[in-house]
Amino acid sequence: MAEITPKERADMAVQALKQEYPDAICSLVYTDPFQLLVATRLAAQCTDARVNMVTPALFERFPTAEACSQANVSDVEDLIKSCGLYKTKARDIVQMSKQITEDFGGEIPDTIEKLTTLAGIGRKTANLVVGDIYGKPAVVVDTHCIRITSRLGFHNIKDAKKIEFILRDLLDPNESNDFCHRLVLHGRAVCTARNPKCSECCMREFCKSSRGKQ
Repeated sequence: MAEITPKERADMAVQALKQEYPDAICSLVYTDPFQLLVATRLAAQCTDARVNMVTPALFERFPTAEACSQANVSDVEDLIKSCGLYKTKARDIVQMSKQITEDFGGEIPDTIEKLTTLAGIGRKTANLVVGDIYGKPAVVVDTHCIRITSRLGFHNIKDAKKIEFILRDLLDPNESNDFCHRLVLHGRAVCTARNPKCSECCMREFCKSSRGKQ
């Protein structure tokens, strides 16, 4: 039997995860683009569950970028303290709100290039916003994505930007954003960092890591 190509394996992974996790949704709770941007910034080195506990009070106090742009950083710190790295995150949130208000007329930018000019916003967050808010092809490279796509055999690196472009070449652009959401769900439930449950994995038949253990 001929060895399947990386692109064929990627297509197989997309279909397997689509069947396993039909609802490919972001686990952060938000109601508008600004809230998603802030929630994703808060999620750095913090669980989505914790962020979802913190954001209701934050957005009640500062519901828009304009409101948040006028906030005292110390007030934001008090509201997000349990998220960790709260001083840096609070400073970034206020600064990005000022940039959105002053540079983009209060609208959240719709390109990765513009989003990454905002304080504290890297390519992972920018891809999430571009994909979930604006419906454009996106590849969100988080810790689950790095780990699982490495195990699948798509790369053996840790550089998130390089991995993003490797996956852009392999994935159907119409599937890439949902695929990354499903990787998060799969990474939490099955393909964990320690002791992955390969025998329960929907991708075990074609995953290079799984085959190596059989």
